[in-house]
Amino acid sequence: MENLDVKVLRTLHGWRRSGKRALLATVVRTWGSSPRPVGSIMALCEDGAVVGSISGGCIEDDLIHRFTTANAGKDEIRSLPLGPPIFIRYGVTAEEAHRFGLPCGGTLELLLEYDPDAISLGELVQGLEQGQLMRRTVRLSDGTVTLDASPGTPYVNATEVVNTFGPEYRMLLIGAGQLTEYLATMGLFSGFAVTVCDPREQYRGGWNVPGAQMLTGMPDDVVMAFKPDRRSCIVALTHDPKLDDLALLEALNSKAFYIGAIGSRRNNAARRQRMIDHFAETEESLARLRGPIGLYIGSKTPAEIAVSVMAEILAVKNEVILPQEMDVARAKDGGAPRSSDVVGDHNDGGVAE
Repeated sequence: MENLDVKVLRTLHGWRRSGKRALLATVVRTWGSSPRPVGSIMALCEDGAVVGSISGGCIEDDLIHRFTTANAGKDEIRSLPLGPPIFIRYGVTAEEAHRFGLPCGGTLELLLEYDPDAISLGELVQGLEQGQLMRRTVRLSDGTVTLDASPGTPYVNATEVVNTFGPEYRMLLIGAGQLTEYLATMGLFSGFAVTVCDPREQYRGGWNVPGAQMLTGMPDDVVMAFKPDRRSCIVALTHDPKLDDLALLEALNSKAFYIGAIGSRRNNAARRQRMIDHFAETEESLARLRGPIGLYIGSKTPAEIAVSVMAEILAVKNEVILPQEMDVARAKDGGAPRSSDVVGDHNDGGVAE
């Protein structure tokens, strides 16, 4: 599954290139609780087709009705004037918040752009597909769009709205075993571009995760060629030091936001010691290396362990500070209680070692 923003923009580009009228809605401000963050986008076609999300669904339904009605010439009050970009707010009153399914006290403001230029959309999509960061600036007076590759955060002022897209988050998985299949699938539907590396032919033979790129080189060479950046995560899953260790050492020289390896507490301690003894690493230089990876949720099967690992990756990506009780090694060393000890449940605690 591709990145949601890319999917929205590619679909919108297709509509406009074929001559269909369309609307791009962008969340530009929020107050209180909001179902989607600033910068979220969705697109509507004149025939009622929709892609993307700006709320839990009720605002989308309202916009679909208003936009298709306006296009059909049945909107006598012209609640959606088809011209330059406009702002529209939802959830200003308690009645509206209830009507549109917004959280209590939640309000969001949208920028609505009518019939975005197909050429500009094509350039934006092409840049994102090439892994570039793209900044899109909309001039409010007439809807003119400019694109550049400068970094920045979304903002709105009296004359323009700026939104930043991409580059995609990327996931590199070392090893093509069963756990990797589950984790790759979860990475794809979480919006990551997933690459799997395994030089072992016997493991690649049964690989079947459409959408994940498979590479056959040695993992350390693949990591160097991958050029991990701040939107990259690298996870070693082979349990083979010959494959995992060198790849992890290369990853630690990068800006990847998440670097981790599967294994028990004992195996992870042995890995760290190998790196210190044979590769002149230190406890400080290994501080970013995560292991045992995953959150402490009682995982036993490969699918459950993948859920645990994916949850930790997303938490780190979203800069969430996790409670110490969720750390696998700490929880197991401390004998963390299970829910069955508290309420009679039978849910296990801990990630498989």
